[in-house]
Amino acid sequence: MSDADHASRDAGSAAGGHNLALRIASAVVLAPLALGAAYVGGWPFLCFWTVAAMAVLWEWMALIAGSDSRLAFSVGAVALIVVAALFELDHPGAAILVVMLGALATTIFAPAERRLWLAAGVVYAGIMLWAPVLLRADAVFGFIALIFLFAVVWATDILGYFAGRAIGGRKLAPSISPKKTWSGAIAGAAGAMVIALLLARFVAGTNWIVIVFIALMLSIIAQAGDLLESALKRRFGAKDASQLIPGHGGVMDRLDGFWAAALIGVLIGLARGGFDGAARGLLLW
Repeated sequence: MSDADHASRDAGSAAGGHNLALRIASAVVLAPLALGAAYVGGWPFLCFWTVAAMAVLWEWMALIAGSDSRLAFSVGAVALIVVAALFELDHPGAAILVVMLGALATTIFAPAERRLWLAAGVVYAGIMLWAPVLLRADAVFGFIALIFLFAVVWATDILGYFAGRAIGGRKLAPSISPKKTWSGAIAGAAGAMVIALLLARFVAGTNWIVIVFIALMLSIIAQAGDLLESALKRRFGAKDASQLIPGHGGVMDRLDGFWAAALIGVLIGLARGGFDGAARGLLLW
């Protein structure tokens, strides 16, 4: 290997180490905020996810249409504020209707060639707000349902990252995300199942076999959400959604897997527990 090759490898290793340090530092700050908001619940939790959804909407629209998305973003942001207000007034069903109406209204102010893309951004951000807040609304099981989702997604992400780097091997989706490997995907899913098994011991009345299976499914869905966002960024020629979070890129980059897992988790909960017991429906089997 030439001196130039050695220098290039060393530079790459240094950059990777610096990026990892930034990822860890950002996680140390953000994870307690997310957990603290989930524990407190109520309006602090609602505000936390409203801000997150606003950031996601801004990143999505800036990625798709740049400065041409300002009016469309304003319409979508108003829709998200109304969604938050409806949750505060205990009208979650109306909230999802407002998300859809907001997406429709956005098309009026969007560039013609980007209308569907920007409308999809309102739906994406709306789900980012609607799903976790609806789960947390369950006074008895809301917090543990959020812990379950966080644990599944974080275990999938962390173990997938380190196993992929350590083991390597066949790429998961090379045309979309060249760094992701099957070894990382499998390790992440296995870690999520183990975490779910441990958490199931603290939830009375649940079936641990079902919970572990749900964790596996949500881990796969979270990884699909990650790939979906990677495909979006590749489609529009961006490496990161933004640079809001050091080491992670944007809020979308950090929450893409959680968004997908929360969506499927809340749909399972709604099917079994309704609007008043979505968290119970997700956890109790």
